[in-house]
Amino acid sequence: MKTKELLLDAFGRIRETVAETLDGVDNQLLAHRPSGTGNSIAWLIWHLGRVEDVQVAEVAGLEQAWTLHEFAGRFALPLPAEDTGYGHSSAEVDAVQARPDLLLEYYDAVHRQTVEFLQGIGEEDLDRIVDTDWDPPVTLGVRLVSTLADCLQHVGQAAYVKGLGAE
Repeated sequence: MKTKELLLDAFGRIRETVAETLDGVDNQLLAHRPSGTGNSIAWLIWHLGRVEDVQVAEVAGLEQAWTLHEFAGRFALPLPAEDTGYGHSSAEVDAVQARPDLLLEYYDAVHRQTVEFLQGIGEEDLDRIVDTDWDPPVTLGVRLVSTLADCLQHVGQAAYVKGLGAE
């Protein structure tokens, strides 16, 4: 298996788990916050979409799906359009409300953009420096793996919250 195929498979698993997690959830379960302070399914899926969108668009030199397909306006969140959820307060987590179909539509747009980018890279591209703010500088390969790790954690958390149901 080539590295590109491995990355496509890994990002595909995020997409599968996002769809499975959103399947059959209602608005009450989407907004449920375990113990009253945990992250909701809606926030987790929105956030992981924003993370992947920002990270991949930046290294690919593309516009984010969030703005390209006008999701910022369609979600109509009371947050800045560039917000990704990092460092959100409890009130900001509560503010992320969205229907399951809109969350899936957004993630699908992000996933399509990620797949198109990954299909066009070669092994040598993975060593390209994409961020010099770190020591050592971050390569494309490292950035993709860190994005995968973050998104897999969040989709797993969302699936867990779904499994808990509304306590």
